[in-house]
Amino acid sequence: MIAIGSDHAGFEMKEEIIKYLNKKGIEVCDCGSYEYKSDDDYPDFAHAVAKKVASRECDSGILICGTGIGVSIVANKVRGVRAGACSEPISAKLAREHNGANVIAFGSRIVGMEMAKAIVDSFLGTSFEKMHRLRDEERVRKIEKIENERNT
Repeated sequence: MIAIGSDHAGFEMKEEIIKYLNKKGIEVCDCGSYEYKSDDDYPDFAHAVAKKVASRECDSGILICGTGIGVSIVANKVRGVRAGACSEPISAKLAREHNGANVIAFGSRIVGMEMAKAIVDSFLGTSFEKMHRLRDEERVRKIEKIENERNT
């Protein structure tokens, strides 16, 4: 199951991505926003998605705001989450493959709908287990060590 969330800036794109994933037979957990509200705050939805991924209730997460930056910053505050803000499919693939990213973020003001779908496909079509270098595993261990130091 994929957790997905957005603020007002990403609301329309989130709704389209949910439809896109459902057509592919992928189960989605919508963490909001559930309606367009110009005064909503991206940290609320990013935190909800990150908690679902960190608890392993969901396998991965997708976050959408205006740029993808704000939601990725919030998601990365949650222990166990490695979120990457990407604006094209190659960085989405590499975020997953080399950094073990379990959340992807992008901006509705940065990418169009077809590019957003390509980013999602690239991210979901890549697994961390396909890592081809031990160095990547060591980097992720270092990230986890920093995360654990920060949270103690």
